[in-house]
Amino acid sequence: MNILVCISVVPDTTSKINFTDSNTKFDRSGITFIINPLDEFCLTKAIFMKESIGANVTVLNVGTPENDSVLRKALAIGADNAVRINSPSNNSLSVAKSIANYIRNKEYDIIFCGKESIDYNGGKVPGFLSSMLSIPFINACVGLEFENETLITKNEIDDGIQLCKCQKPLIIAGQKGLVEEKDLKIPSMRGIMTARTKPLDIINPEENIVENDIKTISFEIPEQKSSCKMVDSENVSELIDLLQNEAKVL
Repeated sequence: MNILVCISVVPDTTSKINFTDSNTKFDRSGITFIINPLDEFCLTKAIFMKESIGANVTVLNVGTPENDSVLRKALAIGADNAVRINSPSNNSLSVAKSIANYIRNKEYDIIFCGKESIDYNGGKVPGFLSSMLSIPFINACVGLEFENETLITKNEIDDGIQLCKCQKPLIIAGQKGLVEEKDLKIPSMRGIMTARTKPLDIINPEENIVENDIKTISFEIPEQKSSCKMVDSENVSELIDLLQNEAKVL
């Protein structure tokens, strides 16, 4: 079985975010970048499948050379191959076009993507891929098992879980539940050393694949939450005064 895991590179959630050029560009200086957490759930599931059924796992990223260290980590976790499409990840559509163009000449049984990235939370790439490649798509996947050659998936829907029986090939947009956080793989020293010597396959995309028709007007940092005022449970008059005069909700 051949598995492709599409990974995006996102800022660590502990990083302090800043913008430049009149708040039109993201400032990458001093930022630690990591594998998108929802993609890491998918990668871990793929490694478990590799260990249980002998699957071959390839990780794919659309991005610039700064992302190579994250691809190396994916190799250290257990991926067999790493591919980077040498193009800025300008928006979901251009990323999906680049990935779809790569996949068309390959034969993958399962294509994993995180349900969304934690930076823009667009959640568009898996659906775009499904449309472009005419491959069935399971969103918000929280479980995946095998029954002979059939894939049994669980995915979150409003107020419940949906069970599906699917044939390969299949695109899966995974999230927590596909594996649990405690099951996430940590690179071993041997894995890290081996990953350093594995080649990265760098692909230059076709020009018409990566055109960017979306312009960022500006970014805004969310306002900081106001401090919390504690009111004694016996002091009802003070609470009413604060709600009327400060919060202005009464």
